[in-house]
Amino acid sequence: MLDALKNLFEKDPAHTDSEPDDRELAIAATALMVELARIDESEDEVELTTIIDCAVRTGDVSHQEAHAILRDARHNATDATSLYEFTDRLNRHLDQGQKQRILIDIWRVAFADGRIDQYEEHLIRRIAELLHLNHREYMEARHHAEQSLSS
Repeated sequence: MLDALKNLFEKDPAHTDSEPDDRELAIAATALMVELARIDESEDEVELTTIIDCAVRTGDVSHQEAHAILRDARHNATDATSLYEFTDRLNRHLDQGQKQRILIDIWRVAFADGRIDQYEEHLIRRIAELLHLNHREYMEARHHAEQSLSS
């Protein structure tokens, strides 16, 4: 698994509730996007480029760091049960609007290859539920991501 993610989640339990920096949250969000790109067993280059762009835009992550995070995540496949550790960290430190912006980016990754696979949609719904986003927020995120593609 990502060394940065290991460090992020293996911090001293006494500091578990300390405020993570933007980079740590970007790492957690990027990990979710990588899981989405892997779900249809076909990582398209456009999806991977979208993940990098979202990571750079979302947090204190340089293009070079985003590439390193992505490379590490792709090399070390994670299982679906790891979603909770990422979403839990995001839930503890982000408000609804910030979590919805992450879901918009996740939808952007899904739309990047021009199609939504049933497995991608299922995983996005699962992530939305783990982020405590309701159906309206889920649909708004999807709509916003679709609109951003056409503009």
